[in-house]
Amino acid sequence: MLIDFSSRPPIEAFNPPAPHLQNYRRVYEASEKRSASSDTARDLTAYLQTYEQLGARHVVLKARDLTTTFGFKIANETVAAFCREHGPRFIGFAGVDPHRGKTAVEELDHAIRNLGLRGLNIQCFELKLKPNDALLRPLYEKALELSIPVNIHCGINFSTSTPMSFGKPEYLDEVMVDFPDLRVCASPPGWPWVNELIGVAWRHPNLYIGLLAVRPKLLAKAHSGYEPLLQYGRTILQDKMIFGSSFPMMAPAGAIAEIDALPLEAGVRQKWMHDNAAAFLKLP
Repeated sequence: MLIDFSSRPPIEAFNPPAPHLQNYRRVYEASEKRSASSDTARDLTAYLQTYEQLGARHVVLKARDLTTTFGFKIANETVAAFCREHGPRFIGFAGVDPHRGKTAVEELDHAIRNLGLRGLNIQCFELKLKPNDALLRPLYEKALELSIPVNIHCGINFSTSTPMSFGKPEYLDEVMVDFPDLRVCASPPGWPWVNELIGVAWRHPNLYIGLLAVRPKLLAKAHSGYEPLLQYGRTILQDKMIFGSSFPMMAPAGAIAEIDALPLEAGVRQKWMHDNAAAFLKLP
């Protein structure tokens, strides 16, 4: 059974122009070319069929509201409508603009209570905020009130429009100290501060690590910087690792094949690919 914690459907509303991310296209050119050659990347029917063929229990889609910083938005309404139209396989996370203060908190409440979304997505580098910024505290408090999980970008970003330092795991440590009951997934998995993220996840029971936007094969590649994720992720942190294909950065089947090539015991693989995400999302 599979839960893909990161995917974007191949429709215009999920892929608006994003000039601030153009450097990502250079960095991920090889992976995206492989993904773009598939029907999944071009056709919604093929996209839906892909997850049917893979036997995906759930696929997580994330909204983003960067109106203040970059004028970019994947609306909560867009994500909610897709989930309603295409069935319970798809789970939506809300995105709000914390620079809007109380209005952002109200929008999050509406997205969860009325639109049916089930988590909060915070892309700190795109919001130009550290995870421990005071502007985010009311959103964390609302997430606790609503009992929803939070995805927080962690690690390097490749946008040359914003510093990479926003993704340092030490800021997540401060968040978890102040909000120990908050369920947080740090994704991508912290490079080049992988060991630091491992330490933070080890410290805090409710902090998970999302294997998103990274080739899984790098976890077994010497000197990649990702090797500690494999060592700790199959031992003391085996209940913390969450898989996401980050489609269209990687084709889901290709990402799964790279997971399957890692030296993981069957029970650990099951946790990475399904059970940990199910626990994070509080699924039955």
